[in-house]
Amino acid sequence: MARIADEDIGKRTKKEERAMLWRSVKKNKACYAMLAPFMIFFIVFTVIPVVMSLPMGFTDFNMAQAPKFVGLSNYTTLFLSDKIFVESIRVTIVFALFTGPVSYVMCFLLAWLINELHPKLKTIFTLIFYAPSMANVYTVWQLIFSGDMNGYVNSFLFNLGLINAPIQWLTNANYVLGVCIVVQLWISLGAGFLALRAGFQNIDRSMYEAGAIEGIRTRWQELVYIVIPSMGPQLMFAAVMQIVSSFTAGTVAQNLVGFPSTDYKAHTIMTHAYDYGWVRYEMGYASAICMVLFVVMFLCSKLINKLLSKYMD
Repeated sequence: MARIADEDIGKRTKKEERAMLWRSVKKNKACYAMLAPFMIFFIVFTVIPVVMSLPMGFTDFNMAQAPKFVGLSNYTTLFLSDKIFVESIRVTIVFALFTGPVSYVMCFLLAWLINELHPKLKTIFTLIFYAPSMANVYTVWQLIFSGDMNGYVNSFLFNLGLINAPIQWLTNANYVLGVCIVVQLWISLGAGFLALRAGFQNIDRSMYEAGAIEGIRTRWQELVYIVIPSMGPQLMFAAVMQIVSSFTAGTVAQNLVGFPSTDYKAHTIMTHAYDYGWVRYEMGYASAICMVLFVVMFLCSKLINKLLSKYMD
């Protein structure tokens, strides 16, 4: 008779696990029914396109003819011949390094500060900071950074005597990326910000009392020893959302400084993919670009997961 290893004792077989999963699904069928519409749209419009982009990146596909297999040609062209793509990598890295961490810290600090306000003020300030992520604010920012003396920034600097001629913020290659970063920071308080707000509200108040008994005296100590360890899932979700928004940002540059931007100074990888996918209809090449971006985002997410794993228990 075969001996059972100690580590196998108490383990369920795959058949038992499938049976338990099916019982759980039947028990919570109402919840799954409410999730079904979102999951169907998510699978059809997100999962399937991502899966299809992998094999499509090895083809020459113009949407009018059948895809033609070209092997690694798209990828070799990207890294060896496409100078604009190399420039877009630099722009994306700079953009992500500024907007990702800074926006993440802003989301956390604003959620922390708002959590200390009166309940009615919490609702008002949450709406104030979340609204820019939903609204089309590019027209307002174009007015603020207008290249004539009617632009708010130029007018302000002129009144202070810092300039004697208007600065072309939206067309000068020295300024377009900086302007895009500023606007992206303003509109980046989206789902991650709301997740952190919910995380602060869900912390058990008794934990603060227990911390005070254990010797925690300052708000900084509360933040380090109580708040952050209690918000692992929200911190992870907000981090992933900031990674995605930082690396896939392209709409800001297209709406604010034009497409393409001056000397491609605000040309991100996502903008490059949009150029080849929806302007030139070279879907195979655009899929290769998106796959490179997907791999980079996946590696960054794994790094964040490793850094925050100690708070996920």
